[in-house]
Amino acid sequence: MITTKFTTVEAYIAAFSGIQKKKLEEMREIVKAAAPKNAVEVISYNMPAIKTSEVLVYYAAYEKHIGFYPTGAPILAFADRLAAYKTSKGAVQFPLDAALPKKLIREMTAYRVKAAAAKAAMKKAEAGKKKQ
Repeated sequence: MITTKFTTVEAYIAAFSGIQKKKLEEMREIVKAAAPKNAVEVISYNMPAIKTSEVLVYYAAYEKHIGFYPTGAPILAFADRLAAYKTSKGAVQFPLDAALPKKLIREMTAYRVKAAAAKAAMKKAEAGKKKQ
């Protein structure tokens, strides 16, 4: 178990080797490609994450899987396509010995992008109403 406090995604990924590192690099590419251009990579809860107005998704390496944390709504929305994986309220485990489901990860990230944008637009509209 890693107890290091990471400050960058690069440092997090560099702490791993072999298949874990390869899968982390692949996951990073997938979520970055699915996120808007203004999204930034951050470390949150000591895991890599990608953020716009809020964190969209997190991911992390474990002994036997890559954890993907898109929050609860995408887990419910994509439940039928996640049936082959171990899931919980806001997470899914992708086994290290299987290919990452790139299309599914992209779609779940895109789902979060839309949800975050809608939430940000609602907050902006509410703030505008308060000024009137």
